[in-house]
Amino acid sequence: MNDRDRRPPFRRSGGKSFEKGRKSSPRPAWRDRDSGGDGPAILYGFHTVAAALANPRRKIRKLLLTENAARRLAEENIHTRVTPEIVRPQLIDQRLGPDAVHQGMLAEADPLPSPDIETLKQEGIVLVLDQITDPHNVGAILRSAAAFAVKAIVTTARHSPEATGVLAKSASGALELVPLVLVQNLARALTELNERGFLTVGLDSEGTDELSKVELREPLALVLGAEGKGLRQLTRETCATVARLDMPGEIKSLNVSNAAVLALYVGASRLGLMGK
Repeated sequence: MNDRDRRPPFRRSGGKSFEKGRKSSPRPAWRDRDSGGDGPAILYGFHTVAAALANPRRKIRKLLLTENAARRLAEENIHTRVTPEIVRPQLIDQRLGPDAVHQGMLAEADPLPSPDIETLKQEGIVLVLDQITDPHNVGAILRSAAAFAVKAIVTTARHSPEATGVLAKSASGALELVPLVLVQNLARALTELNERGFLTVGLDSEGTDELSKVELREPLALVLGAEGKGLRQLTRETCATVARLDMPGEIKSLNVSNAAVLALYVGASRLGLMGK
């Protein structure tokens, strides 16, 4: 069977209606859903959309592809699961904005369900995010979390970016691999983790000990605060211990996504999780 035979049936948008739509709808209502709302998850970019298509838990509602993107999916034997609509790149540009690197792919999908915190297995590492609001940072943290086989990321339902758009693109497919546990109150969630046997370690520049010198054990919860503000006081007080990451250079602080990957490396190494 050749590539042409493997391709799923595509629906091509008509030229006249496409041009009319471009003129009458310069900015769709869901373009700004990174900042909130209960609408569908907007996924774009090859790795992001391909991972969503490969995830049976992800319900795809609509799929827009350019001809080149459709050809690439077919060549890599990625099944679309829904009938795509073949469109011009400009239509996706119009919907996402000119700066979005979509690689000719855009999907509308149902949000993934959020597991309950009590369902987390008492093993490995979880990450807890204390009001980290930048979707680029959260997406990068998700990508690192997937690389280190993190069991879940716990964050608040409010004061955190929605799992769509820029966050999903920055995560480069990791959104499909690492469960996001949304909680109403982070201090209560940390208390529950403490009660379930997790060692909760907050990361803060004023931590008592350097992270590599803290006696770590499974299950481990590493808690990161927002850039600038750091951990909130109640979050610090609820953690079992607060540690720091010492830097040998002139710059002593790291971007939160870089601090996350360094903390994960220290934690995974100390727990013997590397190479498993």
